This record gives sequence, C-alpha cells and structure tokens, in this order.
Amino acid sequence: MNITDIRIFPVDEPKLKAFVSIIFDHSFIVSDIKVIEGTQGFFLSMPSKKRRDGTFKDIAHPLNAETRKMLEEQVIAAYNAEMAKKPKTTSAADAGDLTPDLEAKGTVEQAAEVATGSAPDAPPQGDAI
Repeated sequence: MNITDIRIFPVDEPKLKAFVSIIFDHSFIVSDIKVIEGTQGFFLSMPSKKRRDGTFKDIAHPLNAETRKMLEEQVIAAYNAEMAKKPKTTSAADAGDLTPDLEAKGTVEQAAEVATGSAPDAPPQGDAI
C-alpha cells in the first residue's frame, strides 16, 4: 500500500501539534493519528480507543518498525511543510487584540471594508452558491 494523501489538521496545544488523516491507494483512510512533540522530536500516536479499565488500545497501527518509520517520516515531513506555509502569528489573547489577522492585511478599517464588501476590489457579498 502506498500513501496517496496526508491531511494535516494543526492544533495549538503544548504537546499535541496536529491530527492527521492518511489515505492509502486513494481507497482507505486512517484518521485521528496525532502528531506529538516529545523530548526527542515529533512522533506519531496512532488512533486508539479507551477501554473500560482505563487503558488505551490502538485501533490501527503499523505491524513492524519499517512501516512505522515510513509513516512517521512522511507524516512529519507533511506536518513540517504545512507549518512552513503558515505565517507565525501571535494568538489574539497573547496580543491583547481580537483582530490580529485583519491587521496583517492593512488597517482594521480596510479589513472591515473587505469583509463587508464595501472595498473597491472586494468580491460581491450575498447568497452566491
């Protein structure tokens, strides 16, 4: 089986960095894989289910070290590529501002014009479906 798509869903938590879905041969998906930042770098946590006794059991996992290594290398490379695309931003709570992304596009007034469709180059607003 070959990995044909990796979908990254970043999260902003101290150790949990992303949820991942991997698609094999355009026909089989494994979801809820986690990218975890550990003391020695990133690693994958496979999807699991909590048992009645409080322990966790993997739902899907590689059967050998070679497959685990291949999955980790490809997923972590995809995660790093996804993070490289995103600009480094400070959260609104940290910045004390509720509109950090709008200010990056210009003044708050300019961003409001674009959001409401009153800017000269703003796309038309309405019920276009």
